[in-house]
Amino acid sequence: MASVTIIEVAERAGVSIKTVSRVLNREPNVREETRERVMAAVQALDYQPSLSARSLAGARSFLIGLLFDNPSASYVSDIQLGAVSRCRESGYHLTIEPVDAASPDLERVVRQIVSTLRLDGVILTPPVCDDARVLDVLEKSGTPYVRVAPDRQPDRAARVGMDDWRAAFEMTRRLIELGHKDIGFIQGHPNHGASHLRHEGYLAALSSHSLTPRPGRVKQGWFDFQSGFACAQELLANPDDRPSAIFASNDDMALGVMAAANRLRIGVPDQLSIAGFDDTPAALTVWPQLTTVAQPIFQMAAAACDLIISGEAREGAAPARLLDFKVIERGSTAARA
Repeated sequence: MASVTIIEVAERAGVSIKTVSRVLNREPNVREETRERVMAAVQALDYQPSLSARSLAGARSFLIGLLFDNPSASYVSDIQLGAVSRCRESGYHLTIEPVDAASPDLERVVRQIVSTLRLDGVILTPPVCDDARVLDVLEKSGTPYVRVAPDRQPDRAARVGMDDWRAAFEMTRRLIELGHKDIGFIQGHPNHGASHLRHEGYLAALSSHSLTPRPGRVKQGWFDFQSGFACAQELLANPDDRPSAIFASNDDMALGVMAAANRLRIGVPDQLSIAGFDDTPAALTVWPQLTTVAQPIFQMAAAACDLIISGEAREGAAPARLLDFKVIERGSTAARA
């Protein structure tokens, strides 16, 4: 059976081919009655517009790129799912491009991606979103882009994010309210802007209660399970000098802390309270379930797509969308005994 053409859709709906194209591309200034008639014809004929045909009908390619380099599989998964979901709702496709942010060849790689694919826009996640080489390539090519949780030059282009400082402050404050005064902290990857903000929020919460971290209570992690485990082993090594709570900058590292506590036969939460950040699916699969900050990763990716699809992420524009967070208390934290 031959494929249904846009001409047949136009004839059945009693409109021009251009009108059908405008409806399929979700363009404004189309009467609702006309839009409904066209969509009824599309459904009746089971018309499947090709991406190439839609691209030829206008200036858009209906392709959005996602560039990432992040050690947290859960974070990357949520970013991808959020972007894919929003793209599908709007008839777009997502192309996923993992890159090495530490590579001296990064500029060439991004330039090749941009020159090979005619992208309507690019989503950049940490730490790629703060790499000047990447931003320069995109701006020189005229490719709109949206940065997720940028740290440097936040007003350089469109961005989405949340208040990482405030979220870390609130989590630390909650631990203090539970009676914990000796709170260890595991920092995230030093090249991620959110890592610094979360550390500063932790310190500010301690200071607001006239507390300071004891020597050696802050450890450098890398946003992965292994670094969380290693840092926890250092924090918990001395049975006579252990913090009563540990706040890790993401859930992957918090799970590493749980594993280290289990290996040392330290009860959670009766002997050690543990808190994370992100609210990944794994936070609910461990026992006790993990107290954490719910970061709207899925929604941030969807919002980044919205800025590209709507045209707000155009050259010279820097709209910002900040989403809410939530501190979620579960079984891994308790009042200090």
